[in-house]
Amino acid sequence: MGREALAEAMIPVIGRLYRENNVVTSIHGRSLINKSTMNILKAHRFARRMSNTELPLEETAPLLNALAELELGAAAIDIARLTEKFRAEGEGVSLDAFLRAELAEIVGKRGADDRTSTDVVLYGFGRIGRLLARLLIEKAGGGHGLRLRAIVVRKGAENDLVKRASLLRRDSVHGSFEGTIRVDEEANTITANGVQIQVIYSDNPATVDYTAYGIKDALVVDNTGRWRDADGLAQHLQSKGVARVLLTAPGKGNLKNIVHGINQGDITDEDKIVTAASCTTNAITPVLKAINDKFGIIHGHVETVHSFTNDQNLIDNFHKGDRRGRSAALNMVITETGAAKAVAKALPELQGKLTGNAIRVPTPDVSMAILNLNLANGTTREEVNDYLREMSLHSPLRKQIDYIDSPDVVSTDFVGSRRAGIVDGLATISNDKNLVLYVWYDNEFGYSCQVVRVMEEMAGVNPPSFPARDIVAPIAVLEGANA
Repeated sequence: MGREALAEAMIPVIGRLYRENNVVTSIHGRSLINKSTMNILKAHRFARRMSNTELPLEETAPLLNALAELELGAAAIDIARLTEKFRAEGEGVSLDAFLRAELAEIVGKRGADDRTSTDVVLYGFGRIGRLLARLLIEKAGGGHGLRLRAIVVRKGAENDLVKRASLLRRDSVHGSFEGTIRVDEEANTITANGVQIQVIYSDNPATVDYTAYGIKDALVVDNTGRWRDADGLAQHLQSKGVARVLLTAPGKGNLKNIVHGINQGDITDEDKIVTAASCTTNAITPVLKAINDKFGIIHGHVETVHSFTNDQNLIDNFHKGDRRGRSAALNMVITETGAAKAVAKALPELQGKLTGNAIRVPTPDVSMAILNLNLANGTTREEVNDYLREMSLHSPLRKQIDYIDSPDVVSTDFVGSRRAGIVDGLATISNDKNLVLYVWYDNEFGYSCQVVRVMEEMAGVNPPSFPARDIVAPIAVLEGANA
């Protein structure tokens, strides 16, 4: 059977596992839900970046079929890692026996989902808001976990609803929405892949009655950036039906800045307002933690080469910020970034050890952070790259750190990356205790994936993930682990 035929045959199995069992399948973090034959083939080829060999469909197709026979309960299953684990540990054991042992806690539970549902409201529907909507719709499954119930915007025109739906449907950077979108102007709703989203018009976060729409104990995700401190964001808590607030920007004052993979454990039930820090902070903090754990960081400078954003001008015009009034499409613009200082909020051991600056460049998405670090312990380029590659494969930071060593990659190759940051191994420079790392990141989509992870943590709706443990904990990871 040809590779294309195997991939085609996998599509209904993936769909059935998702619809009937609430099982989300992926390949090294790349979701397989609603993907085409070609995208499934690409995902298998993508596995070369992680393990140097292409993932064989001849192994994953039988594994998927075996999963479909087990009447599984809700879970997230990485079939690449599960295949690798069976290859390494399954000698003398049938595939069915291996899977029954590995997935014992969900075998025979047929779609059972112990998670409660949490209503989600997106306050603002710009670049991040629309990507969050796509991700939440993708994860809708059987209705458990995070449920996107509404978006809140200021009405911009009489045909506002149609325009909002159109912007969700097509995106110049991230491509078309995968699925169908319908608009009900009478009910003021957008229905995407069966998920009905109430569109609410308001310019006051304290006066919306969400209970009027059947929404209760909601997690409001503020994407506007208008309020960054506790007092401003607390306005959301005055609205009926709101329980908690998450800001998709760095917070001011004593608000907890959460970088998932680093300090999500700091979130408590008493935290009513939490922030997801910035895209740059999310991209660099996991890599900095990995390096600090193994080699120690004495001091470092972070230079961010960042795609332009909506707060810059397309052509020269007045802007209250320095240099940001100059044309974003024509210039490299030096500007400030608080990311270096913000790292310390998530990783206190780096307090006072980092400086930072930023250069905005004429690209619409995907940025790069250059980490120039002085280390306590000397190392080599090969050792650092091997260590970071292992961290991307087998460590608790594998959802945050990716690694690549292709000689021809450029920024557009990382559009749609679900990792917080991607280490470019070929660009690594090491001279004993002086280390320079280049970290790519999709400052829109990769960051949005991190925000969703924080949302799941706040709501307590993380599904069980398999395989639950790695094949063998690499020596490099053990040596660099926290005490």
